[in-house]
Amino acid sequence: MWELTVNPNKVFELRCKNTTYFGVGAIHKIADILDNFKEHKITKILFVTGKGSYKVSGAWDIVKPALDERGFEYKLYDKVGPNPTVDMIDEATKLGREMGAEAIISIGGGSPADTAKSVSVLLKYTDKDARQLYTLEFVPEESVPLVVINLTHGTGTEVDRFAVATIPEKNYKPAIAYECLYPRFAIDDPALMKNLSRTQTIAVTVDAVNHVIEAATTKAASPYSILTAKETIRLVARYLPIVLKDPENLTARYYLLYASLLAGISFDNGLLHLTHALEHPLSAVKGDLSHGLGLGAILPAVIETIYPIESEVLADILYPIVPDLQGLPAEAEYAACRFEEWLFSVGCTEKLSDLGFTEEDIPKLVELVKTTPSLDGLCAMSPVPATDKVITDIFTKSLTPMHA
Repeated sequence: MWELTVNPNKVFELRCKNTTYFGVGAIHKIADILDNFKEHKITKILFVTGKGSYKVSGAWDIVKPALDERGFEYKLYDKVGPNPTVDMIDEATKLGREMGAEAIISIGGGSPADTAKSVSVLLKYTDKDARQLYTLEFVPEESVPLVVINLTHGTGTEVDRFAVATIPEKNYKPAIAYECLYPRFAIDDPALMKNLSRTQTIAVTVDAVNHVIEAATTKAASPYSILTAKETIRLVARYLPIVLKDPENLTARYYLLYASLLAGISFDNGLLHLTHALEHPLSAVKGDLSHGLGLGAILPAVIETIYPIESEVLADILYPIVPDLQGLPAEAEYAACRFEEWLFSVGCTEKLSDLGFTEEDIPKLVELVKTTPSLDGLCAMSPVPATDKVITDIFTKSLTPMHA
């Protein structure tokens, strides 16, 4: 295959709405980014990250000397957890405002990046807070410059305009999407990801697969979102098993990261629908639930639900995983079960009952899908009407395995 002719150590620039430096060693491009900041008179930077990944990954070993050499003033907010809350965002914003931060750099996966995107807006809108941002009380049009140093191959947030946060007292997990949320620069270096745990590797990769299955089947889907979906799934099907056997295989990590980036571009164009709309309440209610594993639990039932309407598209993009599909509406249950078998084969085996949900929880989950700000927009993109019955059926079927 052509991938094996590519040198993963050759860093290239991928230009979409931002510039992403991609490849093994891309972290060293932080020097060029900081020089760019200097040229634009930016001298004070707030870093947003988790509690330890920025060090464990090796990213900070490169970033800190580059900062110190150039005389930047910087502070570190390192309290971002999984499924970040509006309170984390406000706390990071307070630190940024106090130091007069002129730019934001996130180091981490989707949670630090989404937090940093939110902070970048609130540093411009000094009379607003994160709850106002995520309850859609205002529409931001500007932000301070943002850089995302990505440490996972799943979210694609380094190349898109989306961000997510939880409002804990309401069990809301809204998504926002604004032009000003695009990072100015991003760094995708697979060498920073070789220490991801097996569970993290599975969860983030399943997130990317979810992104493209939805982006290829929304009402906003296009040949572009379908094309990027096909390549994402092909790469994941080939390289995820390799990474699970050999976690430090940088060629395989390279292509999982490239698949994730393509998936981010895919849903930035094609948007999302049911799987994300239904998962957000799950990880809002259970804040320690990995977003990717929550998605994996419900995706087979979503595939069965939308397959009769999107059979030709799904048969095509799922070919590397379920190669005998004919693109016929009657294949819906078969496609869903075979896809779930693949998920189980790569270690994504948890269903909603394993995650602590019961049938008694479903009415509340359905209510949260309907009432959480912004999720109505995702539901509106579904190829089938997102009725209470459709949502209830997906949750119910997702409690236990579908395949025999």
